[in-house]
Amino acid sequence: MDTPRELVVGLGSGAEQLADPDLATADMVLNIGPQHPSTHGVLRLRLTLDGERVKAAEPIIGYMHRGAEKLFEVRDYRQIIMLANRHDWLSAFSNELGVVLAVERLMGIAVPDRAVWLRTLLAELNRVLNHLMFLGSYPLEIGAITPMFYAFRERETLQAVMEEVAGGRMHFMFNRVGGLKEEVPAGWTRRCRDAIASVRRRLPDLDDIIMRNEIFLARTVGVGVLSAEAAAAYGVSGPVARASGLDLDLRRDEPYLAYDRLDVPVVTRTAGDCHSRFECLLEQVHVSLDLADACLSEVDRTTGPVNVRLPKVVKAPEGHTYAWTENPLGINGYYLVSRGEKTPWRLKLRTASYANIQALCTLLPGCLVPDLIAILGSMFFVVGDIDK
Repeated sequence: MDTPRELVVGLGSGAEQLADPDLATADMVLNIGPQHPSTHGVLRLRLTLDGERVKAAEPIIGYMHRGAEKLFEVRDYRQIIMLANRHDWLSAFSNELGVVLAVERLMGIAVPDRAVWLRTLLAELNRVLNHLMFLGSYPLEIGAITPMFYAFRERETLQAVMEEVAGGRMHFMFNRVGGLKEEVPAGWTRRCRDAIASVRRRLPDLDDIIMRNEIFLARTVGVGVLSAEAAAAYGVSGPVARASGLDLDLRRDEPYLAYDRLDVPVVTRTAGDCHSRFECLLEQVHVSLDLADACLSEVDRTTGPVNVRLPKVVKAPEGHTYAWTENPLGINGYYLVSRGEKTPWRLKLRTASYANIQALCTLLPGCLVPDLIAILGSMFFVVGDIDK
Protein backbone atom coordinates (compact mmCIF):
# COMPACT_ATOMS: atom_id res chain seq x y z
CA MET A 1 0.00 0.00 0.00
CA ASP A 2 1.46 3.33 -1.05
CA THR A 3 2.16 5.90 1.65
CA PRO A 4 0.03 9.01 0.97
CA ARG A 5 2.12 12.04 0.09
CA GLU A 6 1.67 15.30 1.99
CA LEU A 7 -0.23 17.93 -0.01
CA VAL A 8 1.69 21.20 -0.15
CA VAL A 9 -0.44 24.21 -1.03
CA GLY A 10 0.69 27.63 -2.22
CA LEU A 11 4.36 27.03 -2.98
CA GLY A 12 3.85 28.36 -6.48
CA SER A 13 6.87 29.41 -8.45
CA GLY A 14 9.19 28.81 -5.50
CA ALA A 15 8.59 25.08 -5.71
CA GLU A 16 11.09 24.48 -8.50
CA GLN A 17 13.84 24.96 -5.90
CA LEU A 18 12.59 21.95 -3.92
CA ALA A 19 14.08 18.49 -4.23
CA ASP A 20 10.78 17.05 -5.48
CA PRO A 21 9.44 19.08 -8.43
CA ASP A 22 6.14 17.21 -8.17
CA LEU A 23 5.31 19.41 -5.20
CA ALA A 24 5.11 22.53 -7.36
CA THR A 25 1.68 24.11 -7.39
CA ALA A 26 0.17 26.66 -9.73
CA ASP A 27 -0.21 30.23 -8.57
CA MET A 28 -3.73 31.08 -7.52
CA VAL A 29 -5.61 33.85 -9.31
CA LEU A 30 -7.97 35.52 -6.85
CA ASN A 31 -10.69 38.02 -7.70
CA ILE A 32 -11.52 40.58 -5.04
CA GLY A 33 -14.66 42.36 -6.11
CA PRO A 34 -16.14 43.83 -8.09
CA GLN A 35 -17.93 44.50 -4.79
CA HIS A 36 -15.95 44.33 -1.59
CA PRO A 37 -16.43 46.07 1.76
CA SER A 38 -12.79 47.16 1.96
CA THR A 39 -13.03 49.37 -1.12
CA HIS A 40 -14.77 52.71 -1.30
CA GLY A 41 -17.02 51.83 -4.19
CA VAL A 42 -17.11 49.06 -6.80
CA LEU A 43 -13.51 48.12 -7.57
CA ARG A 44 -12.20 44.78 -8.78
CA LEU A 45 -8.71 43.50 -8.07
CA ARG A 46 -7.26 40.55 -9.96
CA LEU A 47 -4.51 39.14 -7.77
CA THR A 48 -1.97 36.42 -8.50
CA LEU A 49 -1.08 34.73 -5.22
CA ASP A 50 1.82 32.50 -4.26
CA GLY A 51 0.43 31.10 -1.04
CA GLU A 52 -0.43 34.17 1.02
CA ARG A 53 1.90 36.49 -0.85
CA VAL A 54 0.73 38.69 -3.71
CA LYS A 55 2.82 38.23 -6.84
CA ALA A 56 0.90 40.52 -9.18
CA ALA A 57 -2.03 42.87 -8.88
CA GLU A 58 -4.26 44.30 -11.60
CA PRO A 59 -6.87 46.89 -10.65
CA ILE A 60 -9.84 46.51 -12.99
CA ILE A 61 -12.01 49.59 -13.13
CA GLY A 62 -15.13 50.75 -14.93
CA TYR A 63 -17.91 49.05 -12.95
CA MET A 64 -19.30 52.44 -11.89
CA HIS A 65 -18.61 54.24 -15.16
CA ARG A 66 -21.34 56.78 -15.92
CA GLY A 67 -19.79 58.48 -18.94
CA ALA A 68 -19.60 61.84 -17.18
CA GLU A 69 -17.31 63.38 -19.79
CA LYS A 70 -19.77 62.66 -22.59
CA LEU A 71 -22.71 63.85 -20.49
CA PHE A 72 -20.88 67.16 -19.97
CA GLU A 73 -21.00 67.75 -23.73
CA VAL A 74 -24.81 67.87 -23.84
CA ARG A 75 -25.35 69.95 -20.68
CA ASP A 76 -25.09 73.69 -20.37
CA TYR A 77 -22.58 75.16 -17.95
CA ARG A 78 -25.07 75.38 -15.09
CA GLN A 79 -26.16 71.77 -15.48
CA ILE A 80 -22.57 70.52 -15.62
CA ILE A 81 -21.99 71.64 -12.03
CA MET A 82 -24.65 69.19 -10.85
CA LEU A 83 -22.94 66.29 -12.64
CA ALA A 84 -19.39 67.26 -11.70
CA ASN A 85 -19.91 67.30 -7.95
CA ARG A 86 -20.72 63.57 -7.92
CA HIS A 87 -17.62 61.77 -9.17
CA ASP A 88 -15.91 62.12 -5.77
CA TRP A 89 -18.96 62.12 -3.54
CA LEU A 90 -16.86 63.13 -0.52
CA SER A 91 -15.50 66.28 -2.21
CA ALA A 92 -18.56 67.72 -3.92
CA PHE A 93 -17.78 71.39 -3.29
CA SER A 94 -14.23 71.02 -4.61
CA ASN A 95 -15.49 69.19 -7.70
CA GLU A 96 -17.87 72.04 -8.51
CA LEU A 97 -15.10 74.55 -7.98
CA GLY A 98 -12.90 73.22 -10.77
CA VAL A 99 -15.70 73.50 -13.33
CA VAL A 100 -16.66 77.08 -12.48
CA LEU A 101 -13.01 78.18 -12.37
CA ALA A 102 -12.46 76.81 -15.87
CA VAL A 103 -15.56 78.53 -17.28
CA GLU A 104 -14.78 81.81 -15.49
CA ARG A 105 -11.24 81.75 -16.83
CA LEU A 106 -12.44 81.22 -20.38
CA MET A 107 -15.08 83.96 -20.05
CA GLY A 108 -12.74 86.39 -18.29
CA ILE A 109 -15.05 86.78 -15.27
CA ALA A 110 -13.69 88.43 -12.11
CA VAL A 111 -15.46 86.96 -9.10
CA PRO A 112 -16.31 89.34 -6.18
CA ASP A 113 -13.82 89.22 -3.32
CA ARG A 114 -16.40 88.08 -0.77
CA ALA A 115 -17.28 85.10 -2.95
CA VAL A 116 -13.58 84.23 -3.29
CA TRP A 117 -13.13 84.10 0.48
CA LEU A 118 -16.34 82.12 0.98
CA ARG A 119 -15.30 79.63 -1.68
CA THR A 120 -11.92 79.16 0.02
CA LEU A 121 -13.59 78.68 3.40
CA LEU A 122 -16.10 76.11 2.11
CA ALA A 123 -13.40 74.26 0.18
CA GLU A 124 -11.40 73.81 3.39
CA LEU A 125 -14.45 72.68 5.35
CA ASN A 126 -15.18 70.18 2.58
CA ARG A 127 -11.57 68.98 2.83
CA VAL A 128 -12.02 68.30 6.55
CA LEU A 129 -15.26 66.41 5.90
CA ASN A 130 -13.50 64.24 3.32
CA HIS A 131 -10.54 63.49 5.57
CA LEU A 132 -12.68 62.69 8.60
CA MET A 133 -14.50 60.03 6.60
CA PHE A 134 -11.23 58.24 5.85
CA LEU A 135 -9.87 58.82 9.37
CA GLY A 136 -12.89 56.89 10.65
CA SER A 137 -13.27 54.28 7.94
CA TYR A 138 -9.61 53.27 7.62
CA PRO A 139 -9.25 51.96 11.20
CA LEU A 140 -12.62 50.24 10.75
CA GLU A 141 -11.29 48.37 7.74
CA ILE A 142 -8.44 46.91 9.78
CA GLY A 143 -10.58 45.99 12.76
CA ALA A 144 -11.07 49.10 14.96
CA ILE A 145 -14.69 50.25 15.12
CA THR A 146 -14.50 53.00 17.80
CA PRO A 147 -12.62 55.65 15.73
CA MET A 148 -15.54 55.71 13.30
CA PHE A 149 -17.82 57.10 15.99
CA TYR A 150 -15.35 59.83 16.92
CA ALA A 151 -14.80 60.81 13.28
CA PHE A 152 -18.50 60.93 12.53
CA ARG A 153 -19.16 63.03 15.61
CA GLU A 154 -16.86 65.70 14.17
CA ARG A 155 -18.26 65.25 10.67
CA GLU A 156 -21.80 65.88 11.86
CA THR A 157 -20.71 69.08 13.61
CA LEU A 158 -19.25 70.50 10.40
CA GLN A 159 -21.90 68.92 8.21
CA ALA A 160 -24.53 70.97 10.03
CA VAL A 161 -22.94 74.31 9.06
CA MET A 162 -22.35 73.15 5.48
CA GLU A 163 -25.95 72.01 5.18
CA GLU A 164 -27.18 75.30 6.60
CA VAL A 165 -25.33 77.35 4.01
CA ALA A 166 -25.82 75.13 0.94
CA GLY A 167 -28.95 73.08 1.66
CA GLY A 168 -27.27 69.78 0.81
CA ARG A 169 -25.36 67.25 2.88
CA MET A 170 -23.26 65.65 0.16
CA HIS A 171 -23.96 67.39 -3.15
CA PHE A 172 -23.87 71.02 -2.18
CA MET A 173 -24.53 72.69 -5.56
CA PHE A 174 -23.49 76.03 -4.07
CA ASN A 175 -21.00 77.17 -6.72
CA ARG A 176 -22.18 79.10 -9.74
CA VAL A 177 -20.34 80.52 -12.73
CA GLY A 178 -19.43 83.97 -11.45
CA GLY A 179 -19.59 83.25 -7.73
CA LEU A 180 -21.91 81.48 -5.33
CA LYS A 181 -25.60 80.64 -5.33
CA GLU A 182 -26.50 83.17 -2.62
CA GLU A 183 -25.31 84.98 0.47
CA VAL A 184 -24.74 82.93 3.63
CA PRO A 185 -27.46 83.10 6.33
CA ALA A 186 -27.28 85.76 9.02
CA GLY A 187 -25.09 84.67 11.92
CA TRP A 188 -23.69 81.73 9.95
CA THR A 189 -20.04 82.78 10.33
CA ARG A 190 -20.41 82.78 14.13
CA ARG A 191 -21.96 79.30 14.12
CA CYS A 192 -19.26 78.11 11.72
CA ARG A 193 -16.53 79.47 14.00
CA ASP A 194 -18.11 77.69 16.99
CA ALA A 195 -18.28 74.42 15.06
CA ILE A 196 -14.62 74.65 14.07
CA ALA A 197 -13.63 75.34 17.68
CA SER A 198 -15.60 72.30 18.87
CA VAL A 199 -13.99 70.01 16.31
CA ARG A 200 -10.50 71.31 17.10
CA ARG A 201 -11.08 70.79 20.82
CA ARG A 202 -12.23 67.18 20.38
CA LEU A 203 -9.78 66.01 17.69
CA PRO A 204 -7.20 64.83 20.27
CA ASP A 205 -9.72 62.12 21.23
CA LEU A 206 -9.39 60.64 17.74
CA ASP A 207 -5.62 61.08 17.78
CA ASP A 208 -5.19 59.39 21.17
CA ILE A 209 -7.33 56.37 20.37
CA ILE A 210 -5.53 55.56 17.11
CA MET A 211 -2.02 56.89 16.83
CA ARG A 212 -0.63 55.14 19.92
CA ASN A 213 -2.57 51.92 19.47
CA GLU A 214 -0.13 49.01 19.26
CA ILE A 215 -2.28 46.97 16.91
CA PHE A 216 -2.81 49.90 14.56
CA LEU A 217 0.93 50.61 14.53
CA ALA A 218 1.74 46.95 13.82
CA ARG A 219 -0.69 46.88 10.89
CA THR A 220 0.48 50.14 9.28
CA VAL A 221 4.12 51.01 10.07
CA GLY A 222 6.40 49.83 7.28
CA VAL A 223 3.48 48.35 5.33
CA GLY A 224 2.72 49.36 1.74
CA VAL A 225 5.73 51.61 1.19
CA LEU A 226 5.41 53.89 -1.85
CA SER A 227 8.63 55.66 -2.78
CA ALA A 228 8.69 59.28 -3.91
CA GLU A 229 10.02 58.18 -7.30
CA ALA A 230 7.19 55.69 -7.82
CA ALA A 231 4.60 58.24 -6.67
CA ALA A 232 5.89 60.80 -9.16
CA ALA A 233 6.06 58.24 -11.97
CA TYR A 234 2.42 57.25 -11.49
CA GLY A 235 1.19 60.82 -11.15
CA VAL A 236 0.12 60.30 -7.54
CA SER A 237 -0.89 63.49 -5.73
CA GLY A 238 -2.55 64.71 -2.55
CA PRO A 239 -1.94 63.22 0.92
CA VAL A 240 -0.79 59.90 -0.58
CA ALA A 241 2.02 61.61 -2.52
CA ARG A 242 2.99 63.94 0.31
CA ALA A 243 3.31 60.95 2.66
CA SER A 244 6.04 59.69 0.32
CA GLY A 245 7.92 62.99 0.46
CA LEU A 246 6.55 64.74 -2.64
CA ASP A 247 6.28 68.34 -1.45
CA LEU A 248 3.51 69.38 -3.84
CA ASP A 249 0.35 71.32 -3.03
CA LEU A 250 -1.36 73.52 -5.62
CA ARG A 251 -2.74 75.81 -2.93
CA ARG A 252 0.82 76.92 -2.26
CA ASP A 253 2.60 76.19 -5.55
CA GLU A 254 -0.03 77.46 -8.03
CA PRO A 255 -2.49 79.30 -5.81
CA TYR A 256 -6.09 79.90 -6.84
CA LEU A 257 -9.02 81.48 -4.97
CA ALA A 258 -7.55 83.31 -1.94
CA TYR A 259 -4.73 80.88 -1.21
CA ASP A 260 -2.10 83.36 -2.36
CA ARG A 261 -3.19 85.54 0.57
CA LEU A 262 -2.94 82.71 3.10
CA ASP A 263 -0.02 80.88 4.64
CA VAL A 264 -0.60 77.27 3.54
CA PRO A 265 1.59 74.75 5.45
CA VAL A 266 2.19 71.58 3.43
CA VAL A 267 2.09 68.39 5.50
CA THR A 268 4.66 65.83 4.35
CA ARG A 269 6.28 62.62 5.55
CA THR A 270 9.09 60.56 4.07
CA ALA A 271 8.36 56.93 5.04
CA GLY A 272 5.64 56.47 2.40
CA ASP A 273 3.92 53.68 4.34
CA CYS A 274 0.30 53.25 5.45
CA HIS A 275 0.98 54.98 8.76
CA SER A 276 2.52 58.02 7.08
CA ARG A 277 -0.48 58.39 4.80
CA PHE A 278 -2.80 58.29 7.80
CA GLU A 279 -0.62 60.81 9.67
CA CYS A 280 -0.72 63.22 6.73
CA LEU A 281 -4.48 63.01 6.61
CA LEU A 282 -4.88 63.66 10.33
CA GLU A 283 -2.45 66.60 10.40
CA GLN A 284 -4.08 68.08 7.30
CA VAL A 285 -7.34 68.34 9.23
CA HIS A 286 -5.66 70.65 11.74
CA VAL A 287 -4.16 72.74 8.91
CA SER A 288 -7.50 73.06 7.13
CA LEU A 289 -9.26 74.13 10.32
CA ASP A 290 -6.65 76.88 10.76
CA LEU A 291 -7.14 78.00 7.15
CA ALA A 292 -10.93 78.01 7.64
CA ASP A 293 -10.54 80.23 10.70
CA ALA A 294 -8.39 82.65 8.71
CA CYS A 295 -10.99 82.73 5.93
CA LEU A 296 -13.78 83.43 8.42
CA SER A 297 -11.96 86.53 9.61
CA GLU A 298 -11.76 87.80 6.03
CA VAL A 299 -15.40 86.92 5.30
CA ASP A 300 -16.47 88.96 8.33
CA ARG A 301 -14.36 91.86 7.09
CA THR A 302 -15.42 91.92 3.42
CA THR A 303 -18.76 93.11 2.11
CA GLY A 304 -20.44 93.17 -1.27
CA PRO A 305 -22.08 90.69 -3.62
CA VAL A 306 -21.24 86.98 -3.81
CA ASN A 307 -21.82 86.62 -7.56
CA VAL A 308 -21.94 88.56 -10.82
CA ARG A 309 -24.97 88.99 -13.02
CA LEU A 310 -24.90 86.73 -16.07
CA PRO A 311 -27.19 86.34 -19.08
CA LYS A 312 -29.86 83.68 -18.89
CA VAL A 313 -27.88 81.49 -21.29
CA VAL A 314 -24.17 81.29 -20.46
CA LYS A 315 -21.91 80.80 -23.48
CA ALA A 316 -18.16 80.49 -23.12
CA PRO A 317 -16.20 82.05 -26.00
CA GLU A 318 -14.35 79.85 -28.43
CA GLY A 319 -11.08 78.58 -27.00
CA HIS A 320 -9.69 76.19 -24.45
CA THR A 321 -8.37 76.29 -20.90
CA TYR A 322 -7.27 74.01 -18.08
CA ALA A 323 -8.17 74.59 -14.44
CA TRP A 324 -6.77 72.40 -11.70
CA THR A 325 -7.36 72.47 -7.97
CA GLU A 326 -5.94 70.77 -4.90
CA ASN A 327 -8.90 68.54 -4.08
CA PRO A 328 -8.95 66.64 -0.76
CA LEU A 329 -7.66 63.47 -2.45
CA GLY A 330 -5.19 65.19 -4.78
CA ILE A 331 -5.00 67.14 -8.01
CA ASN A 332 -8.29 67.49 -9.87
CA GLY A 333 -8.26 69.09 -13.31
CA TYR A 334 -10.76 70.10 -16.00
CA TYR A 335 -9.67 70.66 -19.59
CA LEU A 336 -12.41 72.72 -21.24
CA VAL A 337 -12.71 73.22 -24.99
CA SER A 338 -15.43 75.58 -26.21
CA ARG A 339 -16.73 76.44 -29.66
CA GLY A 340 -18.72 79.39 -28.41
CA GLU A 341 -21.86 77.45 -27.59
CA LYS A 342 -23.83 77.00 -24.37
CA THR A 343 -22.37 73.50 -23.96
CA PRO A 344 -18.68 72.57 -23.98
CA TRP A 345 -17.31 70.88 -27.06
CA ARG A 346 -15.08 68.84 -24.75
CA LEU A 347 -14.61 68.72 -20.98
CA LYS A 348 -11.90 66.27 -19.96
CA LEU A 349 -11.70 65.33 -16.30
CA ARG A 350 -8.45 64.44 -14.54
CA THR A 351 -9.27 62.96 -11.13
CA ALA A 352 -6.97 62.30 -8.18
CA SER A 353 -8.21 58.77 -7.46
CA TYR A 354 -7.72 57.65 -11.09
CA ALA A 355 -4.02 58.48 -10.95
CA ASN A 356 -3.47 57.35 -7.37
CA ILE A 357 -4.96 53.88 -7.85
CA GLN A 358 -2.39 53.07 -10.55
CA ALA A 359 0.23 52.77 -7.83
CA LEU A 360 -1.46 49.59 -6.54
CA CYS A 361 0.36 47.71 -9.31
CA THR A 362 3.59 48.56 -7.50
CA LEU A 363 2.38 48.56 -3.90
CA LEU A 364 0.57 45.23 -3.70
CA PRO A 365 3.08 42.76 -5.23
CA GLY A 366 5.18 41.29 -2.44
CA CYS A 367 2.71 42.02 0.34
CA LEU A 368 0.78 39.42 2.30
CA VAL A 369 -2.96 38.98 1.88
CA PRO A 370 -3.64 40.20 5.47
CA ASP A 371 -1.84 43.48 4.59
CA LEU A 372 -3.84 43.91 1.40
CA ILE A 373 -6.78 45.64 3.09
CA ALA A 374 -4.50 47.93 5.10
CA ILE A 375 -2.77 49.08 1.91
CA LEU A 376 -5.99 49.50 -0.07
CA GLY A 377 -7.63 51.61 2.62
CA SER A 378 -4.56 53.84 2.99
CA MET A 379 -4.75 54.96 -0.65
CA PHE A 380 -7.85 57.04 0.22
CA PHE A 381 -9.66 56.70 -3.09
CA VAL A 382 -13.29 57.00 -4.12
CA VAL A 383 -14.18 54.63 -6.94
CA GLY A 384 -16.59 57.08 -8.57
CA ASP A 385 -13.57 59.37 -8.84
CA ILE A 386 -11.72 56.61 -10.70
CA ASP A 387 -14.49 55.61 -13.10
CA LYS A 388 -15.89 59.16 -13.57
